[in-house]
Order: sequence, then C-alpha cells, then structure tokens
Amino acid sequence: MKKIFLSHRLDLRKEKGLYRSLPPKNNRVDFSSNDYLGFASSAELKNSIVSELQTLNHKPETKLGSTGSRLLTGNSAFTEEVEKFVAEYHNAEAGLIFNSGYDANLGLISSVAKKGDFIFYDELSHASIFDGVRLSKAESFPFRHNDVSHLEERLNLFRNSKNVYANCFVIVESVYSMDGDFSPLNAITLLCNKYKANLMVDEAHATGIFGLKGEGRVVELNLQEEVFARVHTFGKALGCHGAIVLGSNDLRNYLINFSRSFIYTTALPMYSILSIKFTYLHLINNSDIIIKTNDLINLFTSKVKALKLKGFLPSLSPIQSMIIEGNDRVKEMAIRIQKDGFDVRPILSPTVPKGKERIRICLHAFNTEEQINGLLSLLKKNTTIVLQKQQMVSES
Repeated sequence: MKKIFLSHRLDLRKEKGLYRSLPPKNNRVDFSSNDYLGFASSAELKNSIVSELQTLNHKPETKLGSTGSRLLTGNSAFTEEVEKFVAEYHNAEAGLIFNSGYDANLGLISSVAKKGDFIFYDELSHASIFDGVRLSKAESFPFRHNDVSHLEERLNLFRNSKNVYANCFVIVESVYSMDGDFSPLNAITLLCNKYKANLMVDEAHATGIFGLKGEGRVVELNLQEEVFARVHTFGKALGCHGAIVLGSNDLRNYLINFSRSFIYTTALPMYSILSIKFTYLHLINNSDIIIKTNDLINLFTSKVKALKLKGFLPSLSPIQSMIIEGNDRVKEMAIRIQKDGFDVRPILSPTVPKGKERIRICLHAFNTEEQINGLLSLLKKNTTIVLQKQQMVSES
C-alpha cells in the first residue's frame, strides 16, 4: 500500500521552506560544529585512543560490540570505573553513562518525575527535556526564559497544591544551545531550596568550557551540593559520544532500575567508553585550552562591538547568535557566507520562535583571529545587501 500521507506531509514542509536533508561534508572554515575544543579532530587524542585499543584487541575478552544492555551482557568493570572517574571529575557522588544526551534527559526526567508530581522548565529548554517532561506524566509548566520571578510564581502553584506528597522538579540548561546565554543558577538554586524543589541542570554546552577544569557551570559556581541531577554530554566540547547523569548513589541505582532509555538499549561499545576516559585525560593535560577558548570568545564579542554589528544576542559562551528575522532572509544570509568559505548555519522557526531566526555561530579553540575577522566582515557586508534586497521586494 502506497503511503501517500508521508509524501503529502513532506510536500507541505517543502512548501513552507522547512524541508530538512542531510548535508554533505564540506571544506569550509568551521563555525557551526559543537567541537568547541577541537578534540574531535585531535590527532594526539586519536592516537592515544587507537594505541590503547590496539593493546585491548590482544585480549580475548575485548569485543567489537557491547553485545547487549548493561543489565544483560553489556556491562564491564571498565565502564563502571570510567563512571566513577567522570563523577569525581565533576565533584559528584556517582554517575551513570547513557548512550547520548537525548537518552540521558529522556531517561532521567521520565523516570524520576511521576504522575502527581510537578515539573517547571525553562521555555527554551532542549527538545530532549520537552520529550522527557511529556513522558513523565507529571504536571508540567514552562516559565519564561531565565525569568526568576516567573519561576517563583510557578513554584507557588506547587506550594498551594493539595497534593502534599508530590515531588517538585525545576529543569534548566546551564548554557542554552540557541541563545548561548547562562541560566541564573544561583538565584534558581535559592528558589529551589525555598520551595523544596529538586533542581536538574543540563550542562551539555558547559562541559569542558566552564570551570577551572571544564567541570561545568554548576561546579564553577560551587552549587554541586544543591543540585539534584546534572547531565553532561561528551559529544560537544569533548568530541566523542555519550552522556552521563550525575547525582547521588541513590539516583544512580534508581535510574538503573527505572530509566527505560537505560534499561532497554544496547550499551556503548568499548571504543566509546575508552574515548570518554581518554578525552578527560586529554582535557587534564591540556587545561590551557579552556583559557584559550574563553579568550577567543572575548575577542569575538569585542570585535562585534567594534564593528557595530547589530542583532547579536549577549553571550559569553562559544555560541554566538545573530538575529536575522525571517526564514528566507536568514537562509539567504547563510548561503552567502557559505559561498565565501565559512560554515555557518541558519536556525529557522519553529526551531526558534518566529521573528528570532538567526545565524548561529560556534567558536572553537582552533579558530584564528584572521578567520573571525573574515567572518565578521562578511556578516557586516551581507547584512546590508540582504536588508536592501528585502526592502526592494517589499516596496515592489
């Protein structure tokens, strides 16, 4: 039977200019990947992992795949050793590795929050947080982005509820993936203490970037004892794959027993676990790269001000977003920049709110001042061209 409804839905997406396709590899200057520290392409790191893997390959117990879920045949002493090592690195009591940041958020939120509980989450939270909230069956309420007063209004709903046995959860990201701004973690922690709420923090875009050793914003602000759960992903600044949920030993044991995205999935293979361990060791041995990355962020923002480029959202993270209203306009801008050899990507609505479409720029430790100057010059030049073209179209 021909599935006409699939092609119909795809055609509608094409008509709206929202059709997605997988992009080919390109040789442009990278200003779009999440490889903030350049670890994904580090020859030194790759050689260390390959060398260790070759040693392990001579051992009969080393297998290509993990062969099953962690609760069946996919667990190993080495995986548990890496979990302890990563937990200690981030000043946490315990940790449990998941196959991705998406799996971690989904498995954490959907299992811990139950029917009758309350969840309050920032409106700009990642899709994995939204999906975890939906699967939890708890009462859920968004609060305006980084609006502490609005969060307190929401928390009053919990305090005034009739269910005195309900648990309350507040979910935020320490660094937001589209705006690149920080969550006001100190103020939110105070509110969570006041209303006896459990705070969950997604540290995906802070891992490896903030804190003396890249431990994340929670440790940087010394809030680790106040946070119920943290999610650190390895696929961004650390350049490998997977994620870990950090918290208490009880939380770790709870997730092993109740988290469906952990229980019912094949575990990461040895190569992935080995990569996680060696990536952290590489970060320890190259901690100056964190300073270099943050210096580059400061350089970029200072040049934006000097060039009087409009539309940039305030950000002290590697994520720098330039608002260019309208899907067609922002796509045209991205294409113009890409043709000149710089890899930037347009972020369209409804991924971001209508009117907040943007060029999302990711800075990396390997980007040079010359590359930054080239990119910003192109943005300045093409902003004028695109706006003039848009004005001509509207007048005609």
